[in-house]
Amino acid sequence: AMIQYKTPEEIKIMQKCGEILKKVMAKVVPQIKPGMTTLKIDELAQAEIKKLGGDLSFNKVDGYKWAICASVNDQLVHTPPSNYVLKNGDVLTIDIGVYYEGFHTDHATTFIVGTNDDPKLKTFLNVGKVALEKALKEVKVGNYVGDVSRVFQTEIENAGYSIVKRLTGHGLGRDLHEEPYIPCFVSKPRTETTPFKSGMVVAIEVMYAMGSGEMMHEPGNRWSIVTSDGSMSAQFEHSIAILDKNTLILT
Repeated sequence: AMIQYKTPEEIKIMQKCGEILKKVMAKVVPQIKPGMTTLKIDELAQAEIKKLGGDLSFNKVDGYKWAICASVNDQLVHTPPSNYVLKNGDVLTIDIGVYYEGFHTDHATTFIVGTNDDPKLKTFLNVGKVALEKALKEVKVGNYVGDVSRVFQTEIENAGYSIVKRLTGHGLGRDLHEEPYIPCFVSKPRTETTPFKSGMVVAIEVMYAMGSGEMMHEPGNRWSIVTSDGSMSAQFEHSIAILDKNTLILT
């Protein structure tokens, strides 16, 4: 498969798509509290997306019928919303996509539900947030996918956590997952990785764990992926468009 470069007009559509996604999160996240099911969060997100003139993105993935993935604690990614009742102190990852005029945007964030003053947890989440901020600065013409991989691996491992190596960021546009794939760890010299060029739109994301970083399918769940050792996990993701002179964080 080839990288699908976007025209300036297409990037404008993707900006609108990202605006919708930002507004949805601004509306939904403050409503999330202990005692709520993850299915309820999905209902709120679906209603808000539609109200703003967008459509669901993740239901374009064959067999997936929700707006969000709602992964709790050791659930890493792709956990469908369910009747699971959120508890105070749960660590929740909301991964959400919006589809608008033929294009996708994709975003994820992890946070503590209710109140939890565990400094270990707060540090764990902060490390991922900072890693994503630093990685986004590497996304520009003249740099390589390997520059993002290096930042993620360095930031996460220096803090004593593990990268989940089997999950990656990706290009996006008319499809939710496009070339190039963007690993969170260094596997080859940077100049052998994909160069960032004007017109590329990519979802930059880091997935990491307190424990080993090994993953497995959650027993009895078609979609959900969990950490093999049951350790806490987190994911932070933004969609970003690359232009000649600058970049646009779409989400």
